[in-house]
Amino acid sequence: MHQLLKRSLLIAAILLAAPIRAASPPAAPELPSLPAAAWLNSPPLTLEGLRGRPVLIEFWTFGCSNCRNTLPWLKAIHERYGPRGLTIIAIHSPEFDFERDPTAIATNVRKLGINYPVLLDNDFQYWKALDNRYWPAFYLLDSRGRIIATRIGELHAGQRSADEFERAIETLTTKAPH
Repeated sequence: MHQLLKRSLLIAAILLAAPIRAASPPAAPELPSLPAAAWLNSPPLTLEGLRGRPVLIEFWTFGCSNCRNTLPWLKAIHERYGPRGLTIIAIHSPEFDFERDPTAIATNVRKLGINYPVLLDNDFQYWKALDNRYWPAFYLLDSRGRIIATRIGELHAGQRSADEFERAIETLTTKAPH
């Protein structure tokens, strides 16, 4: 009995002394392979092709007031960190039928002054791949394509959640090759 207790304590000590590795962040699924017409402001992109650069994926739809309210923050992020290597991809996933029309989407992208890549995800392929459920939603990928931070809902400068998210972007763009 004494020997068994001694052996159990030794095993417990070894296990406790072993380094504990944090789980690696999950890899983002590859963007769907859609025709060039499904992309605005860009030729078709792949996450594989963007390896080495941080990527910010935003789910939005042009009729969503929360998505529109976030645009000033997102445009400022694009202006500040785009030149430092950040790629923003806006995934347009319609909430209502009228938001499925590619011409209406293109018109709204132009009117809203969105000049970063927009993927039309009318069939919710990427929405489902990421198991997304909200507009707007944000997924920050590191240069290896791993999801390292997420946010749901409106983001505004000076808001704690937005400022923390921006610090994560800043950290990635400081590390990213330009």
